[in-house]
Amino acid sequence: MTTPRRQPPAQHVLVVERTEWLSPHLVRVVAGGESLAGFADNGHTDAYVKLLFVDPALGLEPPYDVAELRAAGRAPVVRTYTVRWVDRGARRLAIDFVTHGDTGVAAVWAAKAVPGDRLVLSGPGGGYAPDPAAAWHLFAGDLSAVPAVAAALEALPADARGVAYLEVADPADAIELKRPDRVAVHWLVNADPDDVAFLARALDGADWSGGVRVFVHGERESVKAMRAVLRDRGVPRESISISGYWARGRTEDVFQAEKREPIGRID
Repeated sequence: MTTPRRQPPAQHVLVVERTEWLSPHLVRVVAGGESLAGFADNGHTDAYVKLLFVDPALGLEPPYDVAELRAAGRAPVVRTYTVRWVDRGARRLAIDFVTHGDTGVAAVWAAKAVPGDRLVLSGPGGGYAPDPAAAWHLFAGDLSAVPAVAAALEALPADARGVAYLEVADPADAIELKRPDRVAVHWLVNADPDDVAFLARALDGADWSGGVRVFVHGERESVKAMRAVLRDRGVPRESISISGYWARGRTEDVFQAEKREPIGRID
């Protein structure tokens, strides 16, 4: 008996409509296309997509046959990004990219993107949405987590209570976020890029009510340090959404591969 071949994820081929620099290190790309008619609403505020970048020298038209490219040693570069917002009626979505100068693939593309450029993606995935019945909401992360935190803040009911701790290296990256009146947002400037316990200390000194629901995402070692604080303070694992989005000193491909190893696990 032959095993049915697993169908590859559907690809959405979009066209860049505009870009907007939200801060010195955060650029928003708005893209649209009729293929977004099939872009599912999974109910997650941390909905993410896989961006596919194929060597332009190959002259290929999307959607791509990823299996064929992989077999030929020409696999696309794949990067994962949070969807900041989707307008399904208008067939349009936005993705906010953290830029790092001339390093990387997706961020470099986003910084240089112009109307008419194409963006190929699959998804969405996701796993979190704020519980509207929670007594207290706690958010923490670095600039890479800001799009997901921003989407979650916008989804909270007007009477929600809580706090967000957001780490930036440049104070100019502290942008205005829409939020309920009783949810405080603290932008914390960390001048030491090697200080992985920076956000953990903020959490350790914070007060929160019982029934807290937590969203902690960002740099892997920073997230591990925050997990230790949450564990010490008795927050149940089922009340926490937690993962690393990247890791200091690692390329994206190495970081993804390490997720399957002990160094990449966050319990």
